[in-house]
Amino acid sequence: MNPLPTPSATEPSSSRRRFVRQIAKASVSLAGGLAVRTLSGETSGTPEPYLVSTDKTDDLLYVSATRIAELIRAKKISAVEATRACIARIEQVNPLINAVVMTCFDRALAEAKAADEALARGEIMGVLHGVPMTIKDSLDTEGVVTTGGTLGRIRFVPKKDATAVARARKAGAILLGKTLTPEFTLANLPGISSASNLLNGLVRNPYNLEHNASASSGGAGAIVAAAGSYFDIGSDFGGSIRGPAHVNGIAGLKPATGRVPRTGHIIGYGGIYDSFQQIGPLARHAEDLGLILGVIAGPDNQDAAIMPMPVLDPKRVEIGKLRIAYYFSAPIGDSTADTKAVIRKAVDALGASGARMTEDIHPLYKETIELRTALRAAEGNSTVRRLADKWGTKTLAGNNNFQPSGASTADLTEMLEKIDHNRSAMLGWFQNYDVIICPDAVSPATMLYDVGPANLYYNSIYNITGWPAGVVRGGTSAEGGLPIGVHIIAQPFREDVVIATAQFLERQLGGYQKPPI
Repeated sequence: MNPLPTPSATEPSSSRRRFVRQIAKASVSLAGGLAVRTLSGETSGTPEPYLVSTDKTDDLLYVSATRIAELIRAKKISAVEATRACIARIEQVNPLINAVVMTCFDRALAEAKAADEALARGEIMGVLHGVPMTIKDSLDTEGVVTTGGTLGRIRFVPKKDATAVARARKAGAILLGKTLTPEFTLANLPGISSASNLLNGLVRNPYNLEHNASASSGGAGAIVAAAGSYFDIGSDFGGSIRGPAHVNGIAGLKPATGRVPRTGHIIGYGGIYDSFQQIGPLARHAEDLGLILGVIAGPDNQDAAIMPMPVLDPKRVEIGKLRIAYYFSAPIGDSTADTKAVIRKAVDALGASGARMTEDIHPLYKETIELRTALRAAEGNSTVRRLADKWGTKTLAGNNNFQPSGASTADLTEMLEKIDHNRSAMLGWFQNYDVIICPDAVSPATMLYDVGPANLYYNSIYNITGWPAGVVRGGTSAEGGLPIGVHIIAQPFREDVVIATAQFLERQLGGYQKPPI
């Protein structure tokens, strides 16, 4: 294998672009047996400047972010028109679902007007030129209050954007407002299964207002599903992008560990949980996941864990040549009949494409989940308490008040060593496959106040492994008409495989459907 080139932080941008092209070419040899070519593959030479949307939606509010960007660039719709439409939709649905907790509509309209004027001069900021977005309230937004769901930050106005937000805005996206998150993204209010905090209350599911929108990117998932914005950027510490995508019937992506900087997130980079926390997109259409990932990924010279790995092209993935493991339930809890039926449809569709299907699950699943739970208890909530002290929060949300387990330093060290051992063993198991297909949770969205076994998710295991994982809508529950997502996991840094599989299943199973509100 040829060694990968090393970039210099002082190289001019043209040299750094050459580096990206070089590393993309070199990554062909890293793809193993998977039938994939890179963005600079044999047939294309140079990547297209813009993704071409396959979305056929007619309604302005419900088109993909990729499609609305195309329409704006083609001057078939203005950024001002798109922004006004989203603002009107937020004003219509937010009193019902309580997803957006802070708005900056005047600024958004001014930026949209400037975007249209720039386009008239032939200037395009980037691939998201004029596209309205919302942002989870745990990510800093310059000039717009960012609470992180905690009382100590009730009036905190950041002086700069989080890295992912800054990159989206530089690419032309327009911020409409912030979406509700639990306190420090970690704790809902006691007895509530939906994203909630002491400042803003709780988020309701747009498909049934008595059901939860999941957590902690629940506000993001709900407003995207309700067509109040074209996409949101959230965070995933234990399923917090994928859970909201599942229960709100949209698409979401947790990138691989080391892909997107956490700089400017309320729980940032470093520390005992460094490998668990990832930043990623939520959108109604799977094609948008790759578009947004390409904007927000890559080192920022602050989050030291982020690697200069190429973002590969989902169009190069051959679904029919994938080796796929699947399971209908995990050892921590049995899934519902409706959930199993949706996963069966996904498995059958992939099998019909020629993919090699094997029912299998990694043998260390339950043990590794239990280790994560024990690690949180051993850490004793010290991360949250330091954050509370930093921001002056005197009253914590109920679930943030748990006490230390009394574990010793030796116990904590042993847990970390076991997690590392299991992570390595599971990666070895995964070499037999390219993709895992499974449920995201044991059931569709539960009632708002159901915090029992029915509200159990399968996704935190993939925060431990660090593998990229996504969710796309695969079906609907027989009772209540609630969305059911398909959970898709791929090998390290193979987000292209997750996205390609999501797009395939979206075409086969129907994907996003409008909520009744």
